Amino acid sequence: MKLAAVCGSGLGSSFMVEMNIKTILKELGLEEVDVQHYDVGSAAPELADMFFVGGDLADSTTHLGNVTVLESIIDMDELREKVTAVVKAAGLLA
Repeated sequence: MKLAAVCGSGLGSSFMVEMNIKTILKELGLEEVDVQHYDVGSAAPELADMFFVGGDLADSTTHLGNVTVLESIIDMDELREKVTAVVKAAGLLA
């Protein structure tokens, strides 16, 4: 499975979300999941199974297909809840 974080420039916030997703996946024992970060212009549907974006980019990322919108990109509890739901839906967690 491939997950991606997307922000406007592909530098600060998407990298932070990528690192936080990796931390959560490690806590869940799912270190084989690939996680990357992209800017909104470079992100393409074939690059990931699920894209995580801040609410400010929700309208700009509908072309990506599977998008999970984060109300707060710094809220680890929200991210943990949403990442867990995605990996459970993919059958990676019971």
